[in-house]
Amino acid sequence: MRTLAETAARNAGEVILASFGRASLQVEKKGVADFVTEVDRAAEAEIRQTLAEACPDHGFLLEEGGEVAGKSDAVWYVDPLDGTTNFIHRFPFFSVSLGLVKAGEVVVGVVYDPLRNEMYSAEKGGGTWLNGIAVKVSKAAALDAALLGTGFPFRAREHLDTYLDLFKRIFLGAAGVRRAGSAALDLAYVACGRTEGFFELALSPWDVAAGSLLVREAGGRVSDFHGGEGYLHGGDIVASNGSIHEELLVRTRAVYPEARPRRP
Repeated sequence: MRTLAETAARNAGEVILASFGRASLQVEKKGVADFVTEVDRAAEAEIRQTLAEACPDHGFLLEEGGEVAGKSDAVWYVDPLDGTTNFIHRFPFFSVSLGLVKAGEVVVGVVYDPLRNEMYSAEKGGGTWLNGIAVKVSKAAALDAALLGTGFPFRAREHLDTYLDLFKRIFLGAAGVRRAGSAALDLAYVACGRTEGFFELALSPWDVAAGSLLVREAGGRVSDFHGGEGYLHGGDIVASNGSIHEELLVRTRAVYPEARPRRP
């Protein structure tokens, strides 16, 4: 399944690269600061065809195509172009994200960066790999030595002030914070040790399914803002190398003493 997911992601990456930088993109607005292009849809169709031909009984949860029921408990969580706004503006940070979920648990995860030809992949119990080489999370022991990634809640702007409170608490304790615009790739960077952690709220399941497994299989830790397992469908996520996780949770719990309502 990991090899199949890599093939599907690479096929989608070819679709994306063929249109990167094209001036005549067809762009539609799904919501506030939320866009879709014909490239998103074409990449998603390529992924679905590749996976469905090999696994006709599997279901899908697709960012653009919605939920497609299968005949088994295996469901592919698919984000064909994570970082669409970056792609539209030719900002070179976006990815393809595929996670295979069985009985509610992510068992295969692939995040592919087509611009850099970097394929991150993991399977439950099998470690995390970057272009065929095993990777591990950073060994940084404390938050004040950590470089973190984050994402702004552009789909949940009513929470912006509270998020900025959280950002300030974490920013003041960390070595640095970056916001690049692809949650899946941010999680992959935690897995391979380029950053020590990542936090964001109001994400969708396809944003985090694959990346969460990458982090865990690389030796890191993933949770919701209260240290639990509700991040996949709850939308709020903290990922880290493990060593700094409790320092991050002290801050997330202080700002969000109660769990936020799950995303619809």
